[in-house]
Amino acid sequence: MSEGAYQRLWDSSHLTLQELLDQEQPLLEPVPDRERQSFQYRLSRLYLYYLGLLRRFDTLYDQMVQPQKRRLLRRLLDSVAGRVLELKDDLVRTDLCESHCLDQVLQDLKLTPAELEVPIPKYFLLEQSSILKERGLMLAEILSRMERLSSEESFPEMHRTEAVILLQRAERARQGRLRANFMREIRKEEERDWRIREDGRHKFSQDQAAIAIQKVWKGYLQRMRTQQDRQREMEFIGMLPLRNHVEHLGLLSQACLWEDVRRLHQVEKEQEFQLAITKTHDSLKEMEGPDMKEKMKEQIRQWFIECHALTGRFPDYPDESLGGSYLIFADKTPEQVKMELEAQAQDSKKKDQEKNKEKEKEKKEKKKKGKAEKNRRGEADTMLKVLPSKFIPVINAGHEEYINLWKNQYDSTHPNQSFDSETLQVEKRKEVEQEIRLQVDELMRQELKNLRLAVDREEARPLKAPKKKTGKKTGKKKKEKDLTPDRSVESLFEELVLSGFLKKNETVALKDYVGDFLYLGSTLSFANKLPMPSLFDIRQNMALYGVLRLGSPDIHSMAPLIRSILLVGPSGMGKKMLVKAVCTETGANLFDLSPSNLQGKYPGKTGAQMLVHIVFKVARLLQPSVIWIGNAEKNFYKKVPKEEKEMDPKRIKKDLAKALRLLNPGDRVMLIGTTNRPQLAEINGLCRTYERILFMPRPDYASRYVLWKQMIEAQGVQMAQSLDVSALAKVSDGYTPGHILHAIRSVLTQRRLLQLSKRPLVASEFLGHLAKLEPVYREEEESLKDWYFKTPLGKKRMKLSKDQDAEEAKLAKEKKKRK
Repeated sequence: MSEGAYQRLWDSSHLTLQELLDQEQPLLEPVPDRERQSFQYRLSRLYLYYLGLLRRFDTLYDQMVQPQKRRLLRRLLDSVAGRVLELKDDLVRTDLCESHCLDQVLQDLKLTPAELEVPIPKYFLLEQSSILKERGLMLAEILSRMERLSSEESFPEMHRTEAVILLQRAERARQGRLRANFMREIRKEEERDWRIREDGRHKFSQDQAAIAIQKVWKGYLQRMRTQQDRQREMEFIGMLPLRNHVEHLGLLSQACLWEDVRRLHQVEKEQEFQLAITKTHDSLKEMEGPDMKEKMKEQIRQWFIECHALTGRFPDYPDESLGGSYLIFADKTPEQVKMELEAQAQDSKKKDQEKNKEKEKEKKEKKKKGKAEKNRRGEADTMLKVLPSKFIPVINAGHEEYINLWKNQYDSTHPNQSFDSETLQVEKRKEVEQEIRLQVDELMRQELKNLRLAVDREEARPLKAPKKKTGKKTGKKKKEKDLTPDRSVESLFEELVLSGFLKKNETVALKDYVGDFLYLGSTLSFANKLPMPSLFDIRQNMALYGVLRLGSPDIHSMAPLIRSILLVGPSGMGKKMLVKAVCTETGANLFDLSPSNLQGKYPGKTGAQMLVHIVFKVARLLQPSVIWIGNAEKNFYKKVPKEEKEMDPKRIKKDLAKALRLLNPGDRVMLIGTTNRPQLAEINGLCRTYERILFMPRPDYASRYVLWKQMIEAQGVQMAQSLDVSALAKVSDGYTPGHILHAIRSVLTQRRLLQLSKRPLVASEFLGHLAKLEPVYREEEESLKDWYFKTPLGKKRMKLSKDQDAEEAKLAKEKKKRK
C-alpha cells in the first residue's frame, strides 16, 4: 500500500471513530434489568466496532512513516485498545459470563467471525526487541553455564573398547536388516515368476491388444479430466485450498518485505525528527527566549503597578502550585486576579463552617432516609449502565488533533514523509515559554519582595497554598519492605535462573492455539441452555486479559486492573500453551512458582517469604512478567494428601496474596494459575487470589474439525479428498487438543510421510491411536462445570438464569389466564 492509501484508511477510520463517540453518551444512562438483552446488544455492537478500529490503527501505526502522525496514532491505538478492555469489562458485568454470544450481532452487522479476532499490536515486540535480545543473551549465558556443570556430573566417560563394541553391534544389526529386506524382495519376485509359469499367459491378437490399451487409456484420461473439473469447482467455491499456493506465498513474502522497508524508513525519519526537536528547541530559546523573558517581566511589573494603584499595596505572588504567573498571563485584569486569590483563601474558611453545619443536618436526615435508601439501593442494583471511561477523553483529544492538524494535509504537503516544521515550532514554543516562565517567576518573586521593602516597608507575605481536601480516611496500602536492598537486579536474576524459578520461554504464537467460533451461542441462550465457551473464546479472553494489558504500560496504567487469571479445564486443553503464548506475544519473563518446583528450595517461613519477595521484585523491575503456578489447587488444598505433606504446597499461600495486593496499575506483572482439579481446593481462597477464572470445556465439533485440519497441515501434509476430516471430528468427541495432536504425531511418522504420494492418508489410520488414549468423560466435565458455577461470577449467572426462567413461567401463566 502507498502512503496515500494509508492516509485514506486513516480518514475513513476517523469517520468511524466520530460515529462511535456519538454512540458513547447514551450508554451512560441507566437501563432497567428487563432491558438487559437490548443493552447487551448495544454494548456488543460498540465492542465489535472498536475491535475493527483497533485493527486499522495497528496497521496505520505499523506502516505510516511520518513521525508526528505516528505519535498521534500511538496515542489513539493505546486508547482504543483500552476502550476495548473497558467494554469487555462492561460485557462481563452485563452477561455475568466471561464468554459472550455475538453470533447474532455478527450476522446483523454482516461481519465474519474473523472480525472478532483481537489484534495484537505489532509494536509490543518491535519496540523492545533490543531489550529482549539483551535479556535473552543473559539468560542463555547462565543456562549454558548450568549445562556445562550438569554435563560434567551426569555423563561418565566410556572406555574406548566398550564404545567400539557398541558401534559394531549397531552396524551389524543395520546390515542384517538390509539383507533381510533384500532377500524378501528376491523371494517375492520368484513367487511371481512361478505363478506366471503355472497359469500361462493369455494370448491377445494385435487388434484386441490395441482395443484393451485404448480402453484403459481413454478411461484414465476421462477420470483425470473429471477430477480436474471437480478440483477447479471446489477451489472456486472455496471448499479446497488453491493449487497455486507457492505463488500466493511469494506474494505474501513480497508484501512482508515492503512492510520491513517501510519500518526502516520509519527509523530514518524518527532520527531526523529527534535532531530537529533539539535544534528547534535550542533555536527558539536563543532567538525568541530573551524577548519572551522581557515581555513576561514587563507584563508582571505592569500588574504590580495596577494592583498597587487599586488597593494601595502590592499583591501576593501566585504560588507555583496554583499555576504561578500563568494566572497573570491568562488575559485577566488585576482586579480579577486579586479577587481570585482572595476567594481561594476565603473558600477554605467557608468550607470548614459549612462542613460543621452539614454534619448536624446529616445526623437528623440519616434517620428519616434510612428506610427510603434501602428501597433505592434495591432498584439501583437492578439498573444496568456503562462505567465512565478513562480512555474516551484521550480519544476525543486525539480525534480533535487529527481534525485540526492532519485532516486536510495530503502527500503533496510532505512528499518525503518528513516532519511538519510549523507544527513542531508551535509545540516547542509552548515548552520554551513554560521553561522561561519558571525562571521569570523566581526573579519576579524576589523583585516583589524588594518592592515591598522599598515602597511599603513591608515584610514578604508568602501566599499559603490551599489545604488539601481531607476526605474519609481510606486504608492506605503499606509499602513493601525491601528484603534485598543491597542486591543488584542482575544477581537476583541469576539466582532465580540457577534455582529454576525463572525459565526460558518456548516461542508459541497465540494464533497457534487453534479453535473455531461458537456459531449457535444465541440459539442455545434463547433455548435457556447455557452455552459453554469455545476454544476461540478462550483465545480471545487470553488476548484481552493477558496480552493487551501486559504489552503496553499506557494501557495497563488506565485499563481495569486484573492481577491474576486462573485457567480451569481437563489436562490436554492447552493451558500451559496459553501461558507461553502470553509470554511470547508480550516479551514477558516466565517465572515458575508451581508447588512441584518449590520442593526443597527456600525452606521455612522466612525462605518462602524471601522467595516470593525476590520473584515479585525482579518481575516488577524487568516487566512485563508472567508468574505461572501449575496445579494451582495445591496452594489451597482443603486437606493436604499424605504423599505431598513433605512438599508443603500451601507454604507460599499468604505471601502470594500479600504480594498480589501490592501490585498497582502500571505494574505489568500477572499471575496465571492452571488447574484440572479445582474441586480439591478451598473455593473462597482460590477465588480471592485469582480475579478472573476462565473455564475450558472439551472442544466442540467446529473446533475439533479445525484442530484436525490445521494440525495435520502443520506436519507438512496437504489435505486430500481421501481423508474425511468431518468423520474424524465426529469420532473424536470427548478428546482434547492434546489427544488429537498425540494421535496425529503417532501416525505421521517420517516413514509414513514418505509414503503419502503412493498411499494417501485415510481417517481409519488415526482411530487405533485415539482408542488407546483416555478421553475426558462427561462426568468429569460436569463436575468441573458444577465447581465453576460455585464461583462468584458463576453464582450470579445461575441466579440470573433462574430469575429469567421464573419470569418466563410467570408470563406463560398470565397468558393462560387471559385465554
